[in-house]
Amino acid sequence: MSTGLGTLLLADARLPVGGHTYSAGLEPALLDGLPVERIPAYIEARMRTVGLAEAAASVLAYRAVGGAFVPGRIEAGPEGLGVDADALADVHEALLARSPSAPLREISGLLGRGLVRLADRLWPEHPAVKALRTLGRAPQRPIALGVVAAVMGSEEAEVARVSLYDDAQTVASAALKLAPVDPVDAAGWVLGAEGVISSVVAEALAVEGIDDLPARTAPQIEGWSLEHQVKTRRIFVA
Repeated sequence: MSTGLGTLLLADARLPVGGHTYSAGLEPALLDGLPVERIPAYIEARMRTVGLAEAAASVLAYRAVGGAFVPGRIEAGPEGLGVDADALADVHEALLARSPSAPLREISGLLGRGLVRLADRLWPEHPAVKALRTLGRAPQRPIALGVVAAVMGSEEAEVARVSLYDDAQTVASAALKLAPVDPVDAAGWVLGAEGVISSVVAEALAVEGIDDLPARTAPQIEGWSLEHQVKTRRIFVA
């Protein structure tokens, strides 16, 4: 699979990994009174907080299976990748430590499990996929995304960009089901986020290891996720 096509596949909302169940926190935000006209600001706030942490974690996971050549800890993959399963596990633990909300960890695991299922079907014997399985039944989505992108042959910057784009388009897509929004406006929100996405991609690529993995959080979004978990009438899981 070519680099460009693999990255486009990861950015496709129709990818069968369960993304349709998630609103990136927009449903509880709207229920709490967030005005529709503030959704672009909501997207930007996510990019600069949880989006940065997740994009950076995806990049570190990508490096762990695509270029982290640590003597004695490497299993060469069929495409010449260097797979460092210990480094991958370290990134996963570091991301979990930066994810205070249990419901958000659960939905990230659900989405991660969807990516693992995809990888299992397409590259079941790949060493990077095997390393991903060692993280358990439900690795966090950013970690699974980084590994799958590496197996597909995506570039490092593409990994960060697709992580952020996916978050922005998740919000925009959910808005079409939750509010009286013109689809053209929703598409415009994602296009309008290009500047902040490019800026955050640069920040994510500058992260060198788990010691400087950003720990920016969005307390309001986390609070909304806790409240949303106990609601009986909802469209999305979070």
